Amino acid sequence: MPKVITFGEIMLRLSTPGYLRFAQARQFEATFGGGEANVAVSLANYGIDAEFVTRFPDNDIARSCIRDLHAHGVSTAHCITGGERLGIYFLETGAVARASKVVYDRAHSSISTIEKGMIDWEKVFEGADWFHWTGITPAISQGAADVCLEAIQAANKLGITVSCDLNYRKNLWKYGKKAGEVMPALVEGCDIILGNEEDADKVFGIKPEGFEVEATGGQIDQKRFQSVGEQLMARFPRAKKVIITLRGSINANHNTWGGVLWNGTTLYQSRRYDITHIVDRVGGGDSFMGGLIYGLLNFDDQKALDFAVAASCLKHTIFGDFNEVTLAEVENLLKGDGSGRVSR
Repeated sequence: MPKVITFGEIMLRLSTPGYLRFAQARQFEATFGGGEANVAVSLANYGIDAEFVTRFPDNDIARSCIRDLHAHGVSTAHCITGGERLGIYFLETGAVARASKVVYDRAHSSISTIEKGMIDWEKVFEGADWFHWTGITPAISQGAADVCLEAIQAANKLGITVSCDLNYRKNLWKYGKKAGEVMPALVEGCDIILGNEEDADKVFGIKPEGFEVEATGGQIDQKRFQSVGEQLMARFPRAKKVIITLRGSINANHNTWGGVLWNGTTLYQSRRYDITHIVDRVGGGDSFMGGLIYGLLNFDDQKALDFAVAASCLKHTIFGDFNEVTLAEVENLLKGDGSGRVSR
């Protein structure tokens, strides 16, 4: 069984019930989530040996989080303890023309004060086949960026496949460095690069040739994004595949969803799903990445892409950060069974 390691921050998620606004809410629904942890949960659901690495505080909230990860089949064997607190994010789910809102409360979180040398990456990577990180982690702090680079370099030395989700979050880059200054050194060590229709532009100034990125209205010309793959591979020669998720936002409840994969010679395109009722889109990109890693470990490029898009399409129907779906459910959707009929 392949073993995949992910590294990043997991947070307590506090969501307003239903579609209530922050000002209306008198209680919040508590779950846990974070980009790399979400990927690990998806992989564990598909039978992959998945391990999440982070730095936790020594308190009951962190222990609750660890129990939740274990319940989802994710190992935390090499997590370390220290620092002040677990980060929190608050979510207000939008509807129709009103966008969702996220408020972060993650200053001074345990992982933000992590330093090089705290994690023995050679020990973490014993028996591992794959390492995954996202652009959220180096955005947290200089220390988190340094440790992420330390992990990538160790994985490169050991011949482990490295993937990244560019995941640009402008509200996180607050410690004096810009994404364009920090990210290149990390992405240079990656074999697989994932981004959405805007990430490459926001981080590296790379745009689809002859195309203005417009994610509203639901219509996206997928073929235009081959040029993004070509430009990213030219800048980062180690990369073997570049994948772009393509979301068309009709409104907060109705999106189109698809993706493309460029492997240096061929552009693979997925079908586009019309998601007319979104339950929760947070974690959609992470569910894609989890599906993609599983797909690339088991299938050819076309099926890997198709699996990732189908898995993340299903995630939009599930509350919480984690993609609580099975292999059979993804395979059924791939076969065309999107009716939603009761399974008896």
